[in-house]
Amino acid sequence: MAGEYVIELERVDKSFGDQVVLEGVNLSIKSGTTLVIVGASGQGKSVLLKHMLGLMRPDRGVVRVLGCDLATCSRKELNEVRRQFGVLFQNVALFDSMTVFDNVALPLRERTGLSESAIRTQVMDKLKLMGVDSAAQKFPAQISGGMQKRVGLARALVIDPQIVFFDEPTTGLDVHKSNEIYRLFYRAQAELGYTAVIVSHDVPKIFKLADEVALLADRQIQGPLSPEEFQVSTNRHISSFVESTMGSIYTSELEE
Repeated sequence: MAGEYVIELERVDKSFGDQVVLEGVNLSIKSGTTLVIVGASGQGKSVLLKHMLGLMRPDRGVVRVLGCDLATCSRKELNEVRRQFGVLFQNVALFDSMTVFDNVALPLRERTGLSESAIRTQVMDKLKLMGVDSAAQKFPAQISGGMQKRVGLARALVIDPQIVFFDEPTTGLDVHKSNEIYRLFYRAQAELGYTAVIVSHDVPKIFKLADEVALLADRQIQGPLSPEEFQVSTNRHISSFVESTMGSIYTSELEE
């Protein structure tokens, strides 16, 4: 599947009453790559992500994920596609009453017929990959915010998904912990080979993870472009965003 488009949006429109949020959005994401979606607050990044997850349907246009048109496929087909998703939420969304182990095991218990022995092996493998296997029997309140993010990522990856969605994954973390999470993202994707879609405001640090960067502005996708091309783009929306988030003077590998 390497090189194939696993997510395709074609001329997608979405409005809420008189408010037009997405208009003629086109976007294609290749298997095994990382796409970072950026944009000012209120531009519709979360709405775009919900369309890819099949949680919203477009007013017009097509959202195709793993070859399935999410608006027209059957409930069974949609569930099959969603089984290939991992999601790391902005607030992590761990269950306070469950241990770290049970939080990570939950998708396996709900969506597979694996034995408890097999579940234990898979959960501990992912916790070890994230460096939090020693916290398996602790509760979320007993570990730091950075460790909670690691546990959330372990849960997103425990079913070995083809696509992982990240919604503002470093919100609430300081610079040091954010950098730790980014290193984990890089290592996990290199080892597991999933496609990553990251919605983030953490510019330009998030660019280090990106194969491509897309800007959602004026109800449409601008790009996607490589991080280097994005930073020196003459597209008025992109150049304005770069200047407002990174300043008018910055260093780009493309210019060196």
